[in-house]
Amino acid sequence: MTFTVYNSELPETSAFEKNIEGKHTYLFILKNNNGVQAAITNYGGCIVGLQVPDRTGKLIDVVEGLGSIEGCEAAKGSYYGSIIGRFGNRIANGRFTLDNKEYTLVTNDPPNTLHGGSPGFHEVVWDAKQVNLTTLELKYLSKDMEGGFPGNLNVKVTYTLTEDNALKINYEATTDKTTVLNLTSHPYFNLNGANSGSILNHSVQIFADHITPIDSDLIPTGILEPVAGTPFDFNQPAIIGSRVNDDNQQLNYGRGYDHNYVLNKHAYETPVAIAIGDKSGIEMSVFTDEPGMQFYCGNFMQGKNKMKNGNQDDFRTAFAMETQHYPDSPNQSNFPSTVLKPGEVYKTTSEYKFSVVK
Repeated sequence: MTFTVYNSELPETSAFEKNIEGKHTYLFILKNNNGVQAAITNYGGCIVGLQVPDRTGKLIDVVEGLGSIEGCEAAKGSYYGSIIGRFGNRIANGRFTLDNKEYTLVTNDPPNTLHGGSPGFHEVVWDAKQVNLTTLELKYLSKDMEGGFPGNLNVKVTYTLTEDNALKINYEATTDKTTVLNLTSHPYFNLNGANSGSILNHSVQIFADHITPIDSDLIPTGILEPVAGTPFDFNQPAIIGSRVNDDNQQLNYGRGYDHNYVLNKHAYETPVAIAIGDKSGIEMSVFTDEPGMQFYCGNFMQGKNKMKNGNQDDFRTAFAMETQHYPDSPNQSNFPSTVLKPGEVYKTTSEYKFSVVK
């Protein structure tokens, strides 16, 4: 099976072909009529490249992605571009109670479970079907008690590259036992281009009046804390680096921004966040029907992973905006529920839309 690479700046498809436990991995290329391209592998559903035009019309790859399947396997704990499940973000102490039964998960971020534990959706081979030039469908059956979560869970994730230059991600799932579910995607963005250096001069706007503050283990305390008068207030556009090193307990806990924003009430058609690359003029608007979004500015990037084109994942050279339900929701009764029951269909949609500012 072969797929066309339209631009040599994207990783070579051959670097993503491998047999893993009887399933084959590939790199799929999506392209719209404007020349925008997305490179996605069915290993973890990773977005490894996304080329969009800058203010001069030049295509810029705005995703810090890995360059091969071997790279994805080696860096699986970094979640570069992956589908995240069964539960995005952290679950305290790797356990929760559901219908009076306690479930114990893999604590891959001691003492907590992070991004579904292991095996997480980021480290499995998904069944893939490229529907057309702009659409990729990925499916995965997560078996009962995989990672400690109850229920046989059938998941479908659909990537669509739209004609208005958005990468839309649709999530759908059903279960045969009551379970908890919180799916998201973890692309790492640098809107000045992959391997272009720090993201601290990017402008960011997040339409949220509150965050869910965390303790020293990065678990929400359960309260909603106003952002007004704090370094976390991005209701008006602000430069990421202007306050990231302020003397603030929450920033100290997260080593910078690594927090769930409680999104203000919004229609899907209204962006919940906007980021702008200071050099490229590329503007990214985030749309979602989720109640929260994790803003992470690369505080744990340590230059240990080899990315595509040979560069390293150096400190704060990319950021993430992960649409989601709140962290640790199964243990926080006042947070929006993440329970999924048999007969119900889990559906949620998010997208990253690109344009330019002059």
